[in-house]
Amino acid sequence: MQQITSEILDGWLSDGAQIFVAGSSNEPVELVNVIGSIVADRHLHFFQFPLAGFNTTDFTALGPNVELTTVFMTPALRSAVSQRLHFLPMQMRAMNDFCRHKAFDLVLIQGCYDAAGDLRLGPNADFAEAAMSRADKVLVEINSALVPAAGAPHLNSEKLAGFVTSERAAHEPAAVVIDETARAIAKNVAGIVRDGDCLQTGIGGIPAAILDALSDHNDLGMHGGLIDDGGRLLIEKGVINGARKSIDRGRHITGMALGSPALHTWLAQREDVVFKGADYTHEFSVLQQIENFVSINSAVEVDLQGQVNAEVVGGRQISGTGGSLDFMRGARASKGGRSIVAMTATARRGEVSRIVQRVEHVTAARTDIDLVVTEYGVADLRYASLDERRELLINVAAPNFRDQLQIQ
Repeated sequence: MQQITSEILDGWLSDGAQIFVAGSSNEPVELVNVIGSIVADRHLHFFQFPLAGFNTTDFTALGPNVELTTVFMTPALRSAVSQRLHFLPMQMRAMNDFCRHKAFDLVLIQGCYDAAGDLRLGPNADFAEAAMSRADKVLVEINSALVPAAGAPHLNSEKLAGFVTSERAAHEPAAVVIDETARAIAKNVAGIVRDGDCLQTGIGGIPAAILDALSDHNDLGMHGGLIDDGGRLLIEKGVINGARKSIDRGRHITGMALGSPALHTWLAQREDVVFKGADYTHEFSVLQQIENFVSINSAVEVDLQGQVNAEVVGGRQISGTGGSLDFMRGARASKGGRSIVAMTATARRGEVSRIVQRVEHVTAARTDIDLVVTEYGVADLRYASLDERRELLINVAAPNFRDQLQIQ
């Protein structure tokens, strides 16, 4: 493994190159900057699963012939050149197979050394191993400001073509504000969660409120796409201990870490928090083995049949399918599992109902969810007919929208 200069990388950056860039909390920013300085008029095609608030690179802006394929839309891509921006509708589990199937010319990742001097992957393992499996060259940005998680995968230096160094603190997400509406939703969700359940949650105010509301539960498990500071606190309190998990007992399974410096420092000491690729965290055959697996996701809107839109607003793709559908279907297949959609009843400061007659776009089918939770209550759709679903969902809509929702 050699240290990369811009001259060396210039020789490796062939016209037409297919380049995978790690996303979310493990984006190799310095490597991207070096490539950006030498792109010129080359035809390059980048692939990334970006995360809003973490990844801000518009790859189409790097050069006049640069393209980007993404499975998730973020605010940073709103100004991208539409002719060179390609949205790929794909779930996270399928994205892992896509990365394993495709022979990338370059794979760009971020790594760091642990206290023993071993090089490990940075705080996102989702697609790294799959993308590296057939790559011509794997390049790593070794970040001396990061301390890897004790449960992060090792990197084999013999399989790395080169490295650059950096010293960048881990990206810290904006502080989450938990308002009274989020707390009301969280209270309703906490009433559904039972001692011994194994949880998957997302990021944002509602997931943070839910984790906070679970502090009086016992023997919870964790298996999901991410761990944040809310999850850390519940593990520290012993609320999440994995003691009743049917697989990976006593271990907390995640794909990435998103949180404060305290989270990353803590992860460096926790071998029981294990980072896995999406072919494990989101794999149906794994999830269905986890008894009492509870998937908690959000949505843009839910219609009166129970169909979920989690990615389109006003005809515009604002995010992507992500891992929500993988987890929903895994939860429904789990013995004792539950698939929950938790969301505010309204948007735009109460002007728009999130419970609607018909969703604009179907992310999850009406057969994919069990319960819809808002600040107004819980709609249990598991054994409800279409007529019953209408009434249950109208009852958890904001009161000022219920009359118009009754009109068929």
